[in-house]
Amino acid sequence: MPTVLWVPAVLALALVALPVFGLLTRVEPARLPALLLSPSALDALRLSVVTGLIATGLAAVLGVPLAVVLARSRLRGLRVVRALVLLPLVLPPVVGGLALLYLLGRTGPLGGVLAVAGIRLPYTTAAVVLAQTFVAMPFLVVGLEGALRTAGGRYEQVAATLGAGPWLAFRRVTLPLLLPALGSSLVLTFARALGEFGATITFAGSLQGSTRTLPLAIYTTAQSDVDAAVAMSLLLVVVALLVIVIARPRAVEGRL
Repeated sequence: MPTVLWVPAVLALALVALPVFGLLTRVEPARLPALLLSPSALDALRLSVVTGLIATGLAAVLGVPLAVVLARSRLRGLRVVRALVLLPLVLPPVVGGLALLYLLGRTGPLGGVLAVAGIRLPYTTAAVVLAQTFVAMPFLVVGLEGALRTAGGRYEQVAATLGAGPWLAFRRVTLPLLLPALGSSLVLTFARALGEFGATITFAGSLQGSTRTLPLAIYTTAQSDVDAAVAMSLLLVVVALLVIVIARPRAVEGRL
């Protein structure tokens, strides 16, 4: 490895890590346990974890088939479909929240139909899950599509020559190929859902106990108690680090 690479590498690490250490210098250690164990912080953490897990599961159920279609299908217009899938990655999350609101709100084209059936999504816990899924699912799709394209389609072709149908080849060949990438993609998806803010506050609001996730609680609390907001920020950092360290597959780090 060229020695000259150490300089920008250290600068990049400092840019990522030093702001986190800056939080530690702001909070008072004596107040930290009380702030972290406050009912509002615990409620927000519980809601973030629960909705993040549900959103990750929903992204897996919908995103895995979408990634397979993008990687294996040869239909026309896939570039447009791929661009639409990647759109949440480049749009400001608040724009995604507005899009969900005007689609599924009471006056939206789908929201009006749901309202007739007595279903209301905006400003509910379900809205939090939908907002998190909207912004996080592209991470899953991009990771799995890249893994499938790298693996190629030769294994499925061999299975087909041996008499396996499309569904059998998908279950016995494609899915096992996806497992290493699926683990890392799910971790990234959950981490993104856990930290979602803009789409959530726009589409779901900030109601304690039902839609106020930990990022929203940090924003709300910062206006009245900076120390409490910093403590919640540290809590979110710790949870995110634990998720990445514990759940990130060893193969992703190059240790097979």
